[in-house]
Amino acid sequence: MERSVLTVGGSDSGGGAGIQADLKTFAALGVHGLSVIAAVTAQNTLGVRRVFPVPAEMIAAQLDAVAEDFDISWAKTGMLFSPEAIYLVAERLRALHCSVVVDPVIAAEAGGSLIADGAIPALVEELIPVASVVTPNIFEAEAITGVRICDMESARDAALRIVEMGARAVVVTGGHLECRAAGLQADECVDLLVTEDESACISGRRRSGGNHGVGCTYSAALTAYLSMGMNLQEAARHAHEFAAQSIEMSRPVGHGAAPVDQAACLRGDAERFRVISSLDHAVSMLKEELTFVGLIPEVGSNIGMAIPGARSEGDVAAVEGRIVRAGRRAHVSGCIRFGASRHIARIVLTAMRFDPGIRAAMNIRLGEDLLSEASRMGLRVSSFDRGEEPPGESTMSWGTARAIERLGAVPDIIWDAGGVGKEPMIRILGRDAVSVATVAIMLSRAVGKR
Repeated sequence: MERSVLTVGGSDSGGGAGIQADLKTFAALGVHGLSVIAAVTAQNTLGVRRVFPVPAEMIAAQLDAVAEDFDISWAKTGMLFSPEAIYLVAERLRALHCSVVVDPVIAAEAGGSLIADGAIPALVEELIPVASVVTPNIFEAEAITGVRICDMESARDAALRIVEMGARAVVVTGGHLECRAAGLQADECVDLLVTEDESACISGRRRSGGNHGVGCTYSAALTAYLSMGMNLQEAARHAHEFAAQSIEMSRPVGHGAAPVDQAACLRGDAERFRVISSLDHAVSMLKEELTFVGLIPEVGSNIGMAIPGARSEGDVAAVEGRIVRAGRRAHVSGCIRFGASRHIARIVLTAMRFDPGIRAAMNIRLGEDLLSEASRMGLRVSSFDRGEEPPGESTMSWGTARAIERLGAVPDIIWDAGGVGKEPMIRILGRDAVSVATVAIMLSRAVGKR
């Protein structure tokens, strides 16, 4: 029987934090999540409107139900709200003999208290001593310890006090720490991992985006990775990156703090696989089509495709080394990988600014025969003049934008007559690599019949 991971916490009716965030995180990381709801909140992205504590007997019944049927290796706690709930959950978790991550939830990211008056002493006396790891942000660490956190040293002092309370380890999460700590880069986010014997900084690039539910997401990810057998520092690094990705892909679904997106990593991997598959199919089509070799320019051809929402050249895959002539056939001189072609990436990224659905492009030779056939096929054609390019601009970014602005829409074909040391060229744009390759093959067959 496979082991399961348990979360005990509050329900967020807005779906961004609490039990909902925990279960989404567990699912994204491939562990089976169990849940015990200790409180129900009337909550959205603007804040918490009301909290209803679940009666102790119902919390106990839920704990009994999951303990009876599942092998629970790790559990995490979130919003428990009342002292009664904290005492009960701590007692039952001790009886389960499972490892526990305690997320000492005190306030919602969107605003509003999530703990009753008098509950913090219960947290300190009963729940923290059960914890394998406690994951406070700086405000929670201050509330628990009374230590004013203004830099990494004071964060370490607060963490050590929590260790003295009985926790085996503490991770002070750094979402707010860099705002106070001197010496940290503005774009750096640092978590501080502390045990009785050592401490370690876990840093990463600060991501822009909404952060509603990020604390729950981090602690749930840490719990999931620990349940997989990772050591604490390894699990903390993975959880840090998982939470950062979820912030970067947060969704502005409400009018307040945007909830983080725990499934972003799954969709990102899936989209990259789909891009590679489309390009692989497109390249095979071009290699098998004998007429296509006549469309390859002297500098070679390339074809690329971006993931949805691409933001950088690393989000656009293309053929490494280009597609070149080899006798009567097209030859691919490298593999397909992301970041392989700056030239194609700039075309695609610029086109996506005007129409996010246009995610693929390729270059072929310029010829009046090809432009004539493109018009006959009903393709939208536009162009740019390299002589008009402003100083310091990227030709492909500027030229693509110029051609789009001239037409008033993203064209199917963008051409230019070249310049000094620059070969005349046609670029075919489309929604995916296969559709772009299909247009290229249709053009090659049409001019081949002339």
